[in-house]
Amino acid sequence: MTRKGGRPLRLKTLLHRAAIRGEAALDRIRPRTAPRAPVLDTYRGYGVPGGLVLRARVLASLRRTTPDPGQSRWQNLKEMAALFLTREVAGVRVVARESGASGTSDEEGYVTIRVDGTFAPGWHQVALEIEGVADSRAAARAMVPSGQARLGIVSDIDDTMMQTGAYSLARNLWTTFTGSARTRRIFPDAIVLMDHLANHGRNPVYYVSSSPWNLHSFLEQVFDRAGLVAGPMFLRDLGIAEDQFVTRGHGNHKGRAIDTILAANPGLDFVLIGDTGQKDAQIYLEAAHRHAGRIRAVILREPGPGPDDASRAAISSLRRLGIVVADGADFTEVAGVLERGGLRL
Repeated sequence: MTRKGGRPLRLKTLLHRAAIRGEAALDRIRPRTAPRAPVLDTYRGYGVPGGLVLRARVLASLRRTTPDPGQSRWQNLKEMAALFLTREVAGVRVVARESGASGTSDEEGYVTIRVDGTFAPGWHQVALEIEGVADSRAAARAMVPSGQARLGIVSDIDDTMMQTGAYSLARNLWTTFTGSARTRRIFPDAIVLMDHLANHGRNPVYYVSSSPWNLHSFLEQVFDRAGLVAGPMFLRDLGIAEDQFVTRGHGNHKGRAIDTILAANPGLDFVLIGDTGQKDAQIYLEAAHRHAGRIRAVILREPGPGPDDASRAAISSLRRLGIVVADGADFTEVAGVLERGGLRL
């Protein structure tokens, strides 16, 4: 880790300042005018005590990939890059038609709407629309856990569910930008594990990733094609602001998402799944301290070079807290470890 005041840290600060000034100058030269017909990009929402949380983004237009098994890596690259060339629309009111609940898009176009009410377990579909924009209606889905749930599951995506190479920046970028929904690989052992943990839909599953929201629809395609258990996703904003340069910290994002998920399910304990390539052991240890007694097990895949000293120390600390930890190169032995640890699914 570079010490405070080190060269990489100074360089990042300078780039951050330059990016903010550059974006402001570009806005002065080419002011953003509101599009005539903005659209909604909806994301998987989730149930909370007394209602649903719906999530969406207001954009000038939607961009999607069109996976083709014969498509070249160059075409994949162009399509994936296009997902990031979004034009966000701020200050737009979005309304849930049936309930009248509403929210206003922020500077990056994101909007969150809470719909109060009592909802049965399962997936619910709610119609959202941009106020005053004809034909903007879009369906937002949200999951309400079963009242019979015994545990909740929070899982990382990259190198946990999906082969990415996130522990190597160059490999991660190459895999992300040159693959398609047909070529990206979900680990077969991850599919088996998630089916086992979800227990025929009894236990709710949530996905937390450092991938940007721009990839939400793409990840849905990959997951659905592989048959991976569906669940709400908590992805990351890519943007430039006074307190943010491209992204906020990986650990901070994942920790906040875990806090949000546990707050949405106050009666459930949780299993956290990740890998040792991006400090998940340390992040999950911090979560276990914040939510004493509610983290029952931690499952960690060990990709690439395997765990470093910090990850091994965090794993030992988790075990000293009485948390069941299953770690290894794959997930084939996890079910047995959890059973021996006394977890009932």
